[in-house]
Amino acid sequence: MKTISALRAFGFAFLFYCVLFSDFAFSEDTETEAEALKYVTPLPSGDVHFAEPFDAEDALDSWTLSKADKEGVESEISKYDGRWEVREASAEALSGDTGLVLADKARHAAISTSLDKPFVFEDKPFVLQYEVNFQDGIECGGAYVKLLRDSDDLKLSEFHDKTPYSIMFGPDKCGEDYKLHFIFQHKNPLTGEFEEKHAPKPTASLNGFYTDKKSHLYTLVINPDNTFKVYVDQKEVISGSLLTDMSPPVNPPKEIEDADDRRPEDWDERETIADESASKPEEWDEDAPATIPDPSAEMPKDWLESEPLFVDDPESTKPDDWDDEIDGEWEAPQVDNPACTAAPGCGVWEPSTIPNPAYKGKWLAPHIANEAYQGIWKPRMILNPGYFEDNNPFGMASIGALGFELWSMSNNIMFDNIIITNDKVVSDDFAAKTWALRKELIAANEPGMVSNLMTAAEERPWLWVIYVLVVGLPILLIFVFCFRSSSKTGSDADAKKTDAVSPDDPHDSQEEEEAAEEEQATAATDSQNEEVREDGGDGDAKDDAPAVTKNDLENAEDSQEEEAAAADSEKEVGDASEKKSPRRKPRIQD
Repeated sequence: MKTISALRAFGFAFLFYCVLFSDFAFSEDTETEAEALKYVTPLPSGDVHFAEPFDAEDALDSWTLSKADKEGVESEISKYDGRWEVREASAEALSGDTGLVLADKARHAAISTSLDKPFVFEDKPFVLQYEVNFQDGIECGGAYVKLLRDSDDLKLSEFHDKTPYSIMFGPDKCGEDYKLHFIFQHKNPLTGEFEEKHAPKPTASLNGFYTDKKSHLYTLVINPDNTFKVYVDQKEVISGSLLTDMSPPVNPPKEIEDADDRRPEDWDERETIADESASKPEEWDEDAPATIPDPSAEMPKDWLESEPLFVDDPESTKPDDWDDEIDGEWEAPQVDNPACTAAPGCGVWEPSTIPNPAYKGKWLAPHIANEAYQGIWKPRMILNPGYFEDNNPFGMASIGALGFELWSMSNNIMFDNIIITNDKVVSDDFAAKTWALRKELIAANEPGMVSNLMTAAEERPWLWVIYVLVVGLPILLIFVFCFRSSSKTGSDADAKKTDAVSPDDPHDSQEEEEAAEEEQATAATDSQNEEVREDGGDGDAKDDAPAVTKNDLENAEDSQEEEAAAADSEKEVGDASEKKSPRRKPRIQD
């Protein structure tokens, strides 16, 4: 067992040092990997309608700041005067990688740009993808993008909250309300008006993405068969159909309730009514109280009925400046009566109350089924004059520009790597060159375990004590177990050089113990036979007791001599020899 413990200690120590020193090798590998990986401004592949990595020095030149005023708000905050900047991330920044940053909080901000070519919803999917990083967290505000309708009337310098759009997509939060918007505006074919249609909520919680201060990738895919999917960090979080899963539905119901229909005055909605033939029983007492005094209650013997609960404070005196004519007659303040402290009570005693068995309350007639019941009235259904059926809501208004029109109580919100295409493979490839590559580079540049330990010790020097214990303890355990095992093995070998039986010999087998028990039993029988030889036989026992031969006695004597040498058997044999057998003594046969 000692050897096994030593091997286990050695194994744990070996594993610890493997992990420790492998960190050095891993650090070297990650440094080599970081040198091999280097951020380069991505070039999208395939059919792309818009792509913006914000890496160029003049990236903002193609964007237009809004000069409009927001309607319906106070004039002091109606201007879209929030600042937009292109700069590196505030944390984990990569050389050459910059993004669009909303620099101010508590201000309206709007910026937009035209697509390289309009996106027309025909026979190819629509794919929008971009990154958002709430670098300082987010208290209340949005980070969604609006895809503006392609129109001759579109003026980006007048971009505001009422500017017509086809799709709004992205994260939004205020308080504990976490949202991920996918809204599209559907055109009513009868009226020509647009109505917002909202996608369902995500199937998983995304709360951590708003607070971890890391960049996250948001992707929207809308297919020509009217299905859609939303991804966050390339994991699907929402899916459905434009026809069946939007709220309110794209297509209105065929029938609606008649708003002009009124319920008839004689319409009876009562399912049951009181039985008019029922009458109150004569013994029914509506005036009986719910509780009555307990007739079995008795006033305690020591109750002080003549003592008041409160008395004048004997320590209180009339103030010197008290004027009876102005202040009225002075009265001492009241305090608890000290005589009531030791007594069960003072003042007028009243018995406790119990439920009144005669109480029944107000009598009400039982209810019976109403034969005139007509059910719950509802207005009649009529054909919906506004009914239409649009089986292709995917064919929404073309997109000519995109923009951010936001209000936020948090600043430094970063947007990056926007792409609009008709193939998710293209957007995935763009993400691999931007978002995914950044994750790999950040992971490769993170310090290893040893570096983190050294940095922590610089801030908290007392950690060196723990490090010494963690590193030195395995070595000490190996030393102790190995040398103790060697010493113990030598002493055991010396003990085995003698023929004497060691009572604590750890190598005794189970067979040796069983043999020792049999010899003890034989010795006990021999002791009984010795008593028989000394006391003589009983004639009556001749037929009942078993016969013992002289050879048996001689064998027993030999066994006794062998067992006498064992220290752990002498006491048990001695005890057995003093016990009397419950059987009659055996007669010795010559």
